[in-house]
Amino acid sequence: MTDNLWGYQPTAGHATGTDLIGFKVEATDGSIGKVDKHSDEVTSSYLVVDTGVWIFGKHVMLPAGTVSRVDVGDEKVYVDLTKEQIKGAPEFDKDAHPGNAEFHRSTGEYYGRHRRV
Repeated sequence: MTDNLWGYQPTAGHATGTDLIGFKVEATDGSIGKVDKHSDEVTSSYLVVDTGVWIFGKHVMLPAGTVSRVDVGDEKVYVDLTKEQIKGAPEFDKDAHPGNAEFHRSTGEYYGRHRRV
């Protein structure tokens, strides 16, 4: 993953301004849900994924640095995490957390522990 967890990897193929809402999200070991929300902020880019019935409708925030590839044609986002790693992530409360600095920090710490080197 990139050194900047909150920025897209240069090789991911994401163009700023591309609407990713509704794109399917693929972990390294299978599908995990769809993009419900995303941000392209320079130092705070992320995806919010609705995992649907897979983990009972949980929403999780994935820092943009976890995205390995965006396939606009197939409307899929590939992330460099397993389903289990995503399942263990802090739950995202879309009404309370978008601007919450503490949630942003703790989420970054969680995914930072799962970075591949």
